[in-house]
Amino acid sequence: MELKNQNNHWLPQGHGALSCFSLLFFIVFFSSSFTQLSHASPSMYLEQRAVKPRHMRLLKSALEREVSTRQLSDLWAPLENQGWRPCVECGSEPSLPEKSEGYIQVFLDGGLNQQRMGICDAVVVAKILNATLVIPYLEVNPVWRDSSTFMDIFDADHFINVLKDDVSIVKELPDEFLWSTREYYAATTRDTRIKEAPVHASANWYLKNVLPVLRSHGIAAIAPFSHRLTFDSLPMEIQRLRCKVNFQALRFVPHIRILGDAVISRLRYPQGSAGEMGTNHLQMATDAYYKRRAGKFVVLHLRFDKDMAAHSACDFGGGKAEKLALAKYRQVIWQGRVLNSQFTDEELRSQGRCPLTPEEIGLLLAALGFDNSTRLYLASHKVYGGKARISTLRQLFPLMESKKSLASADELSQIKGKASLLAAVDYYVGMHSDIFISASPGNMHNALVGHRTYLNLKTIRPNMALMGQLFLNKSISWSEFQQAVVTGHWNRQGQLRLRKPKQSIYTYPIPDCMCQA
Repeated sequence: MELKNQNNHWLPQGHGALSCFSLLFFIVFFSSSFTQLSHASPSMYLEQRAVKPRHMRLLKSALEREVSTRQLSDLWAPLENQGWRPCVECGSEPSLPEKSEGYIQVFLDGGLNQQRMGICDAVVVAKILNATLVIPYLEVNPVWRDSSTFMDIFDADHFINVLKDDVSIVKELPDEFLWSTREYYAATTRDTRIKEAPVHASANWYLKNVLPVLRSHGIAAIAPFSHRLTFDSLPMEIQRLRCKVNFQALRFVPHIRILGDAVISRLRYPQGSAGEMGTNHLQMATDAYYKRRAGKFVVLHLRFDKDMAAHSACDFGGGKAEKLALAKYRQVIWQGRVLNSQFTDEELRSQGRCPLTPEEIGLLLAALGFDNSTRLYLASHKVYGGKARISTLRQLFPLMESKKSLASADELSQIKGKASLLAAVDYYVGMHSDIFISASPGNMHNALVGHRTYLNLKTIRPNMALMGQLFLNKSISWSEFQQAVVTGHWNRQGQLRLRKPKQSIYTYPIPDCMCQA
């Protein structure tokens, strides 16, 4: 919270003015300073102070670990063919209706990956209704405050072209409907707004409730729209269209892909450490690009921001002061309505409901066999605790990199302060990594697991309940820990899983998006 500087005080005139001014300045300066410190301490002090490792015995062994060549070879080996291939085209030729029923607008909240899923659903709803889709409107995220539009993130021309035979899509409304804006619907109830769409609504619900509005007014605006279409009981051609949007039509804008490719090349063909290169690290041409063998790298999505830490209601080793600060944050953001706060930390961890800390995900990776020469790309926006919190992870993996360490200020200028564009770069790099792992489930994890499954790429899914139980055992030895981790993750590294009823098609693309080879 920003505090006003208390320096607009009355200045006396005449004899003694200077001494009075000095006294007043002293009082105001120090009272202001202490006021700011008292308000900012949870973020400025508690979050940034060094947190002692919680698993010191395991950490000490992990730092001294030795990994065999065979173990590394097996770990980095790509997945074998699992008998399925991408399959998004329908058996019959796609066709547009002779006449559109009207225009469909959707307003999407959430972060990049929640919005991505909403975009796919919007295309499908337009198809169900024989309507024309207006490029979706992306709401400003209240946490990250990013106002990036669809066309700031995704290649709109590519999107429209790929889907041109399936759904009619326009970038903006014709003049007769320009009144249909977010501000128009925010003012009062409107006949053209659909605001009661249930979560995971059926196709019949849209035909019954939205189609009449289209036919009466020529336009229908659906808000909210996230998670408003069922994953089940839809024709195969509709499911395949969802897959086509997600895996073919949604392509990032050129400058995101260019920056992503630059980051990837610097991970695969490092010129030296960022410290050695200094400010020239990013500008250096990769002269050895074709002369050296490409290196491998892991992308770690470290989902450990303040919201995640507070909402989990778990204990992260910061003591009583941190617990109180996170409890206060929960009260402010969610008015205390957090289900996890009803349970003890031990109960939450044993159920796998606590996000893995940077230290814990580092120990997991080390136990799986990644050594300290592993190039690790950190995909995250803001880490709760900052550099102090990730220091243990860096001890385990000193070659850890991020956008900031691999890209120059000039290269980052177009995405600076824009959470959706920063996430887009991480998504792009994550799709081109040898291995992807997320420290806890979430939309980024779900989206990348689904996309990498579609392309048969190795993706490690942490067994959260197992890890929580292992970390609760303070007497466990490194060899016992390592054996339990390896055993508990042998079938969680990209092995295909069929989607079950009610599960997301975007996380489990088989069998809807893939065919047996």
